[in-house]
This record gives sequence, structure tokens and C-alpha cells, in this order.
Amino acid sequence: MVDKPSSKRKFYRRSIYLLWILAVGAVLSGVAFFIILAQQDLPTFEDLENPKIELATRVLTNDHQELDRLFIHNRVQVKFEDLNPFLVDALVATEDERYYHHAGIDMKALGRVLVKSVLLGDASYGGGSTITQQLAKLLYPRNSFSGMGKIERAMTLAISKFKEWITAAKLEKSYTKEEIIAMYLNKFSYINDSYGINSAAETYFGKNQSDLTRDEAAVLVGMLKNPVAFNPIRFPEHALSRRNVVLKQMLRNGKLDSETYDSLKAKSIDMSNFKRKNNSDGVAPYLMQEIKKRAVDILAQEKYFKSSNTPYNIYKDGLEILTTIDPTVQRLTYDAVLKHMPKLQSNYNRHWKGMNPLTYDAEDEQIELRNKIMKNEIYKTDRYKNIRYARLGKNIQNVQDNVANLVMTDTEINWMLDEEKQSGRIAGLQAKGIIKRAKAQRMRKILASDEWKALKVEYLDFQKSLEANFNKKVKMKVFDYESPGMEKEVDMSPMDSIRFHMAFLQTGVVVLDSKAGYVKAWVGGINHNYFKYDHVTSHRQVGSTFKPFVYTTAVMHNISPCTQVIDQAYTISPGENGFYLEEPWTPSNSKEFSGEKLNLKEGLKKSLNSFSVWLMKQFGSVQPVKDIATSMGMPDDNIPPVPSIALGTPELSVEELAGAYAVFANNGEYNKPYIILSIKDKNGKLIYEHMPYKQKALPSNTNYAMLDMLKYAIGAGAIGIESEVGGKTGTTNDHVDGWFMGITPHMTIGVWVGGDYGWIRFRTLAEGQGGVMARPIFKYLMENLEKQPKEIFDKTAKFYRPPGDLGITINCAEWIQDPLEDEVDPFEQIDEMEEEFDIIEQF
Repeated sequence: MVDKPSSKRKFYRRSIYLLWILAVGAVLSGVAFFIILAQQDLPTFEDLENPKIELATRVLTNDHQELDRLFIHNRVQVKFEDLNPFLVDALVATEDERYYHHAGIDMKALGRVLVKSVLLGDASYGGGSTITQQLAKLLYPRNSFSGMGKIERAMTLAISKFKEWITAAKLEKSYTKEEIIAMYLNKFSYINDSYGINSAAETYFGKNQSDLTRDEAAVLVGMLKNPVAFNPIRFPEHALSRRNVVLKQMLRNGKLDSETYDSLKAKSIDMSNFKRKNNSDGVAPYLMQEIKKRAVDILAQEKYFKSSNTPYNIYKDGLEILTTIDPTVQRLTYDAVLKHMPKLQSNYNRHWKGMNPLTYDAEDEQIELRNKIMKNEIYKTDRYKNIRYARLGKNIQNVQDNVANLVMTDTEINWMLDEEKQSGRIAGLQAKGIIKRAKAQRMRKILASDEWKALKVEYLDFQKSLEANFNKKVKMKVFDYESPGMEKEVDMSPMDSIRFHMAFLQTGVVVLDSKAGYVKAWVGGINHNYFKYDHVTSHRQVGSTFKPFVYTTAVMHNISPCTQVIDQAYTISPGENGFYLEEPWTPSNSKEFSGEKLNLKEGLKKSLNSFSVWLMKQFGSVQPVKDIATSMGMPDDNIPPVPSIALGTPELSVEELAGAYAVFANNGEYNKPYIILSIKDKNGKLIYEHMPYKQKALPSNTNYAMLDMLKYAIGAGAIGIESEVGGKTGTTNDHVDGWFMGITPHMTIGVWVGGDYGWIRFRTLAEGQGGVMARPIFKYLMENLEKQPKEIFDKTAKFYRPPGDLGITINCAEWIQDPLEDEVDPFEQIDEMEEEFDIIEQF
């Protein structure tokens, strides 16, 4: 018989012993847990006060409108006071009803999290986290549960939760409730390249977040649960259901009345304004690429570094770049381009119908060179790069891993193939400085390897297959002026696509504020989505647009605009004066010499080459023209020391040439063109402010004499322009480049039109001259500007005329002196120039 009291005592002792074990175990487990937790990478208060949120840089127009953004993650910070109240109501009602009544951790929700996530093993039921905890999770993401067992998952989740609790508690101490909401909505990724609430509103609804309606706000708040599952583009039914859940929560929390709820839940989700942002969007995509380059160059200077002594990142640091761009002028400029270029392209297509520009009037060597250019265009395509990687990637990796580290571009591979055919190719490249000795050694080492043999076989086979691959028709989109979005879907081979897009004429247009040097508008091509190259910054021969600088030099040398010259052939001979020619130079006009005696004003208007050559002979060397051109802002290196510059052989950009022409519109003063006015950090602190560069380039009387000649050359009334304007056309050899440079009292407009390749041109002067190719853009833009309010463009403005006697006769009816006599004492002219140079302003 068992002794019951004794049995009870044993049970009690065992129970107490077990409780002690459990207590000690719990303490040890707790200590171990907190030791593990302490080893985790928990954020400090300093980390939380400076969270790493990548912000897009906002680029602004001169009136502080947003022009575009520079970003890796398209995120713009929105302050709480600027947040749409519908978003805040929907967020709190749906994600954290007790948000304003806890300190970052909602203990009521904890039980639900433990049951659903730990016991049921469903990590998707992370609900119950407060908004503060969700922000902590975004700032410091938890590890994935993928591949974990139940115990490991439970332990990992527990640690993650404790980390989030600690981080949430710290966030609540560091920030107000309002700041936490703003940080959360700014940090969240809504997929489709939409980072933060403002980018999401723009992407999904085509509007700023402040303009969202209640139901639209509910869609975006609904996506916070799972942006992929509730994506209204891919899963519209799921998104609609989730949106209605959010609306129901708003009703439940008193943020909607029943009538409004019933009307909103019956609405469908309108995705007609959905558009993912890319770098070719916006009104000035070419300009944005230039702003990007210039901002990077500015911020690379040590004096503009952060306090950490590191440069700002234009893609991540949320900067604000204020530019000189006038949004109205920018839009009108592109409108003028789109009015002219489709008509010009249509003329070009008719002009070449049934003919091949690639082979027309070309020698065998030219055709071979052009075919090489075509092949290089193949190499640039994404299609070629993808196929090349698929075919050669493994072999190239074997060479790099086992033999020598070389990129193995097509050029490098072809050099090595040439070396195999005839030894000495690599040595020749090294001797010319094209490659360095170390690279030559690596190439020779690769040539001796088995890996090279395998790569060569695959490469040659790949090249053979290219022709078939690139000549097979596939469905693709191509550029088209007439189609919506300026693109259409066609069946076309990739090779035909390259030829098709090569045949489009391009343009570069820049508009300057002549008085200040501001760039007011910049159009670098016909369509950035299909043609990335910026033609405002490219250097092309300028043709007859350079002649005004020759005539300016003439006026500076006291040769009157009314001086009469015979239109006939003139020759600069070897040994003549300071030209240093080896052979006689006798250029022709674009038309036959007339033999007439004409004044210089007529010579400039008719763009007679004979007059420019005659003037160069009077100067005795090229240097006086170079001096004038460089004083007006042209780079000296781009103006060769040869007399042919008088006919337009210098290669300049549209921006550089427009900057020089702006001198004529600005009383002889040069202002270096610029785009960026200032750069501020994300908190509004000024980092950089532009300091204008100015210099007096021409005496005022010389400048006005040239203005008069440029006004006479264009004949504004003849092209239907009311404003006072001057200008000059330009056409290069074989009608490859068409130019027009126009000036008004306040604006300078530079236009270039041509093909990206020399064979993309018109065959006749009548169709390929600057007056036909480029001047219409100026005309259409001026017509647009003249319709604008006076504060944008004043068509009644007049060019500045210096007071008193100019000392230069510009009315040729009054000019009765001998053409070879000086109208002004040359020493007085030099003294006057020196006096004006003494007051040069450099800021």
C-alpha cells in the first residue's frame, strides 16, 4: 500500500524542481536570446536620424517648375504637411488604427502575429505591425524565411520582430508621428519604377499625389500590403477588391460616410494615365543628358563636396538643380522642329526614291568604309549584344579566368585574328600608341592558349550567322512621325531597321538669352527615344555662318560695309603674306562668278565666297579672323590657321556658334552660355551658384555695323517675321550640313539640320541649302514666339544702337569715299577698342 503523503511530497518536489529548471532555462534562453540580439546589426540613433533613402534629383526650369528628374530610384521627398489627407486617412484606417495611441508597438496585434506567422507558418501574415514597425522593416529589411524549418523560422522571426520593436521605439523617440508617416510613404516601393508615394501617383494616375481622389488614394494604400499582388495593371480585380477593403476601413473609422463609400466602391479603377517613366520622357530629354554631365563636372570639384569630403551623387542625394530653361520657349522650339522636320523628311524620301544614298556617287573605298560603319551600327544594338553574350560569354569567361584579363571586344578579337594572319599587327598597334605594352603581352598570351582556339571557332561561326540573323524579318517598333507616340509596329529585319533609322535627318536647336547667356531652350534631335545623340553639342562644319566673323574683321580693319568688290575668282598663292600655303587656293562660288561689282552688304547677303577670299587677302593672314572669333567665344583649337576658314571649314557646336552670334545682339559683349543657375542639397542648402563670365568682344560701332549687315542679309519681312531680326544661313560641301543662325534684340537662335552620316544628304543645293533645311525652324519658332505675351517675347523690341555718329557708313547710298580709303583712323579705332576692353567684366 502506497503512502499517499509521501507520494504527494515527491510530486511537489519534482514539480518545484521542474519549475526551477524551467525558470533557469527561461532566464538562460532569455540571456542567450538577448546576446544573439545584441550581435545583430541594430541601427543607432544617429543612423535613424540620417536614414539612407535614395532620392531623385529634381531639375527645375527658370520659374521653378519641375523639368525632369535624375534618379536610380524615382523618389521625391514629400513633407507631411504636403501629403494628400486622403492618403493619411486611408493609411491609418487600414494599416494601424491605433497609430496615435501607441509608442511604436501595438501589443494587441502581437498575439495575432504569433498565431498566424509562427503557429500557422505563413510569413505573408505579417499584419499587425504598426506603421512605425513597417517603416523599420523598410529601412532595415528582415531576412527571408525561404528554406527554413519551423524552429529556425520561428527563431528568425522572433529576432526580426524584436529588432523591429527596438528600431520602432527608437524611431518614435527620434521623429514625430507625422514625420514617420511621411517617411514610410516616401520610402515604400510601388514597383514599376515608382519609389515613394509621389512617383506612384505619377506612374499609376498621371498626377501629383496631392491631386489624388479618395478612391485613387485607396488603391495606392491598398498596394502597401503587397504591391505585386495588388498591382492594378497586372491584377486589376485583386487591386479593386483590396481598394474596397481600404474604403471599408475608412468608413469604419469615420473617414467616409456611407453614401460616399457606396459611390466609391462601385467605381472601376481608371488606369488610362498609367505610364512608367524613362529617360526619354519629358519636354527636354536631350537637355537632361547635358545637365547631367555638367552637374557631375561641377560637383566633382572638391570645393562642392559634402561635409564628409565626398562628392554629391546626382542620382541618390535628392538635389535641386535650378536651370535657365524657359518651359514655354522649350515647348515652342520643339513644336517648330516637329512642324518642319516631317515635311523635310518626306522631301528627302521622295528625293532618294529608287536610289541608294549609301552607294550613290561613291568610290569603292568609300562604299567599303560605309559598310564598316553599318557593321559598327549592328554592334551597338541590344540584339547583337544579347546574342553575342549568349554565344561567346562562356568562352570569353574561360579566357579571362584561365589566361589573361582582357575585355575581348570585337575590335580586340579582330586585332588578334589579324595577328594570326600576318604577324606584326599587335606590334604596330603598340608602336602607334593605340595599345600599351601590357595589353600587347596579354593579347599574345591569349593567342598561344587553347582557350583562344575555342573562342576563335565560336566567334567566326557567330559572325557567319549574323547575316542570316539580322536579315530575318521580325515584329518590331520603329520611329514614325505620323503614328501615336511617334512609333509604329512593323515586320522588318534588324538590318533594314538600322538602314531605316539611319536615313532620318536630324536637328540641333538652341535658344539663348543674348543679354545674360542663359540657355532658354535646347532640342538635340527629332526623338530621344530612338535617336540618343545630341546634335547641339556635336561639332560640324559651319559653312557660310562663319562669314560674318570675316566681315567683322573687315570692319575692324576699317573696310566699310559699302566697299565694292568684283565678284570674280581670287587666288591666295604659295608664299603670299602670312598664309603659308603650299599650293594656290582659288575657291569657287556656289554659283558662277557674276563679274559684277557689289558692296560687302550684298556679298554677305548672297554669301559669295569670292568676297570672303578677297577680304582674307586684305588681312594678309588668318590670325586677325581667328582673334575675332576667339574673342567672341569660339574655341581656338576648332579654328584651323588656314584661309579656308573664311568659307566655313571650322567645326563648331550649335551652342558655341550661337554664343558667338549672341555678341551681335548684345552690343558686342560675349556672355558664355550656361544652363545651371544653382544646385541645392535635399534640405535646401546652397551648394553651387553660377557666376557669369562676360567680356567685351567688339567695339559698339563695329558691332552695330555688323548688326545692320545681318539684318540686311535675312530680310525679315520676306520670310513673314514682324520682329527686328538678323541672321545668316550656312551650307557645307555636298549639302551635308544646313545651318541658320538668327538673332533678335533679346534672343539668339541657332539651328543645324543634317544626317548623322555624310551620305544622308540632298543631292542639290536647291534642296540641301541651309535656307531650306534649317531656316524654316527659325521661322516657325519666331512665329510662335510673336504670339506670346510681352514678358515671354517682345516683338516690338529693337537692337541697341550706340548714340552719336558710328564713324562707319552703313547706308551705302551715302557712301561716296574711295573704297580703299579709311573711314576711321585705324589708330583711333584701336584706342577705342582698348578703352572698351579696359571695362571688361568678369564675374
